[in-house]
Amino acid sequence: METKRQGIDMKVRVLGAAIMVGMAAACGTVEDEPPVAETPIGEDAALAPDQDQVAVACAPMTGNMALDGRASPYDSVTVSIGGEEAKLCYGRPSMRDRDIYGGLVPYDTLWRTGANEPTTIHLPFPAEIAGLQVEPGSYSIYTVPGQDEWEVIVNRSTEQWGIESQYTDEIRAQEVGRASVPAESVDEPVEMFTISAEEAGAQSAELVLDWETTRVRIPIERV
Repeated sequence: METKRQGIDMKVRVLGAAIMVGMAAACGTVEDEPPVAETPIGEDAALAPDQDQVAVACAPMTGNMALDGRASPYDSVTVSIGGEEAKLCYGRPSMRDRDIYGGLVPYDTLWRTGANEPTTIHLPFPAEIAGLQVEPGSYSIYTVPGQDEWEVIVNRSTEQWGIESQYTDEIRAQEVGRASVPAESVDEPVEMFTISAEEAGAQSAELVLDWETTRVRIPIERV
């Protein structure tokens, strides 16, 4: 009986360690500094996430959303479509008296769509993101901001750091595709980069990206 109890305790400790590793890998480290090393969680981490895996993927390492040593807090957005929930994870930089689009974020240049890691969406159902068809799973969402329209890039790779220099030919080869969406203007400047989800129909929603005086909508439709 004692040996069996020890075996159960060991399994609990291993499972707890795996969950903490997954949370740490998802949340990253200091803004604009790539992690020194990544600890593999195992083959199951590459599978399409169920709802428990989605929750772990976006969980912060502390009790609040501002992580120690991180200038841009790590946040998440729940996207409800057709009775199921997708989850989007992203870093939230602030303006801090800086010119954003055309300045800090140059036009016509690849952007991680946030800070630190690339913005990542976890889908439990097949969908179209900006018209690009994807199967259930996890995808990074890059963008190329323009003055009148943005290019949306959906990529199967989610483990790389977000900066442009790490978007190698290997990473580019994993793109699902690229699509264009219009850019809008808002009257009141938005200090912190914000992604929200708005219902657009029974089987569709929009990711709404707001920062500075620019708004971009990325449609998601369940298929």
